[in-house]
Amino acid sequence: MFIKRIASFLFLIWGFFVLISVMILVLPFILISSAVFRDKQAQDIIFFFLKIWAWILSILCYFPVRVQNRHLVNKNKAYIYVCNHSSYLDAVAVVIAIPGSFKPLGKIEMVKLPIFGLIYKRAVVLIDRKSQESRARSVEELKAGLSKGQSILIFPEGTINSSSNTLAEFYDGAFRLAIETQTPLAPFAIKNTGNLFSKNNPVLARPGLITCIFDKPVDVSGLGLDDLQALKEKVYKQIEGLITQDLN
Repeated sequence: MFIKRIASFLFLIWGFFVLISVMILVLPFILISSAVFRDKQAQDIIFFFLKIWAWILSILCYFPVRVQNRHLVNKNKAYIYVCNHSSYLDAVAVVIAIPGSFKPLGKIEMVKLPIFGLIYKRAVVLIDRKSQESRARSVEELKAGLSKGQSILIFPEGTINSSSNTLAEFYDGAFRLAIETQTPLAPFAIKNTGNLFSKNNPVLARPGLITCIFDKPVDVSGLGLDDLQALKEKVYKQIEGLITQDLN
């Protein structure tokens, strides 16, 4: 057990070294892209460099990402992607798994992190959940992106699920937004990130396979806010089923 902990600690140090090194590598390109280009064009270019970041991290830290059923989504169509959230490693998984560019909804607190924060605030729609004004502003920014053909990503659990349950309870936001903008939802599941890098016990980090599984997009055409709860429950069951299904 002692040797295993030492090995995990050394792997964690290596992972942070790779993470920071690659962020420094892509940071100038992301800063220039965000300064020169606007809207979806900027996000497409930023996403290209984020792909490089994610793939290098995946290879050098041996977090291979296997993607199933990606053909079910059209990279040229705008979706509201929704998935479970079990680990900080999910950031690597979603960038590799999702075809085309997307703009995630992210907590404003992450901007404070050195280097990462500079990339983060240019790649995500920031939200301060304690501020009603911030929540309203983020919704309008997400709607504006969708209207211009930009896909978005929302973790409906709101934060990393640290409980023993397969999924935490979903918030309404993603489903309300889908109905109000009549944008299809694209549910998918991320498997094993919580085991490889746990928020509760990061010193036990280890390399291993990450699997992302897409399900058929959910058409919301004609749905109203009265259908919100039923829609949320349907997608919850879809993602839960993907997580618990036997991959063998």
